[in-house]
Amino acid sequence: MSLLIVLAALAFLMFVAYRGYSVILFAPIAALGAVLLTDPALVAPMFTGLFMDKMVGFLKLYFPVFLLGAVFGKLIEISGFSKSIVAATIRVVGAQRAMLSIVLVCALLTYGGVSLFVVVFAVYPFAAELFRQSDIPKRLIPGTIALGAFTFTMDALPGTPQIQNIIPAPFFGTTSWAAPVLGTLGGIFILIVGMLYLESRRRRAVRNGEGYGDNLLNEPIAFAGEKLAHPLIAILPLLLVGVANFLLTRWIPGFYGETQSFVPSVIGSPAPVVQEVSKIAAIWAVQGALLIGIVCVFVFAWRNVVASFAEGSKSAINGSLLASMNTASEYGFGAVIAALPGFLAVATALKAIPDPLVNEAVSVTALAGITGSASGGMSIALAAMADSFIANANAAGIPMEVLHRVAAMASGGMDTLPHNGAVITLLAVTGLSHRQSYKDIFAITLIKTTSVFVIIGLFYLTGWV
Repeated sequence: MSLLIVLAALAFLMFVAYRGYSVILFAPIAALGAVLLTDPALVAPMFTGLFMDKMVGFLKLYFPVFLLGAVFGKLIEISGFSKSIVAATIRVVGAQRAMLSIVLVCALLTYGGVSLFVVVFAVYPFAAELFRQSDIPKRLIPGTIALGAFTFTMDALPGTPQIQNIIPAPFFGTTSWAAPVLGTLGGIFILIVGMLYLESRRRRAVRNGEGYGDNLLNEPIAFAGEKLAHPLIAILPLLLVGVANFLLTRWIPGFYGETQSFVPSVIGSPAPVVQEVSKIAAIWAVQGALLIGIVCVFVFAWRNVVASFAEGSKSAINGSLLASMNTASEYGFGAVIAALPGFLAVATALKAIPDPLVNEAVSVTALAGITGSASGGMSIALAAMADSFIANANAAGIPMEVLHRVAAMASGGMDTLPHNGAVITLLAVTGLSHRQSYKDIFAITLIKTTSVFVIIGLFYLTGWV
């Protein structure tokens, strides 16, 4: 019964998300409904002590990133930089390769360490411009961005700094460069098969005479300036964000040390505020990098930006509030579901899968799907089952690097179900609904999940690591 309650809560939230209802409202309803059916006395304690605690904790950490990312994306839009980049891209690769261009830009940013959520805000303005000029349906933008940002550069390619590739390291004693051959081959598989799928969707739309679309929401503001910036200047803020994020990630811990404390200057004798720098350095790095990118846009496009900044910043802030609240609600939902007996039943049942790598892959991707979070599902799976994964792998002669790569890639498989925070953010930013665009995101999800079993098969056939 406890298992059915967890599955029912998950199915309900996916249903309402797909139907277009706000998860800010329905995530707590789904979570607390599951608690009510499990133990009615825990509804209020779990709402305040777990759901709201995790939701507010997420906002505390990530809202500045959402806000700065939204403002940065809006400035890229109203400065005309997005239009300049698109014009240059069409000249170089041709309008028929618009999708590949967006995928590669997303991949470059995420592999450079830029947060997935920031990539959505930053890339959408010139993705919309490029799709409009190439007359590709706007509904295909979410699937295209998902392929570039949520898949191979998130957890497959060795060395990626995304959190999904960092979490397995302490469990298995590995590094972010674990299993470079398998990771690279898995990434190539995802890119090729994903592009084949997206191009087939584009060609079908062309045959049906479908263009970019009309009466669409959240369309970027048309550039009102007289002259576009040079493409190298236009792309400079994006490059600066990636480079600054990389450098700040390494510089901040060295500057501050492990912890930083201060005593607030208030009446009385307040306790010192202690900040564990190691836990927040990556967030500070992203915030600093976005500020540098924002300043860069102001420096090179002051006149165009100032003319539209008042209205543009309002819409950016509204978008960041909606996106961050959606994702935070999902985070609270996942925390509550993970605390229920039914979730433990799922985790226990998954241990029965005999093959060590298949066991790990299915366990991680299933728990990531239930919680709606790649990092959350993987953290729960590894915390509960890493010892058994390691013991079974040692018995079968499987290197720890392979365990690392399988866990990382599996976390980004079924996590992108309809209730996933990144999916909801992507659709909110692009002004599209699940009905319009989720089919393509789900297809990318299936391709990503398949890639995990492809690299498992490659390892067993060749022994490559």
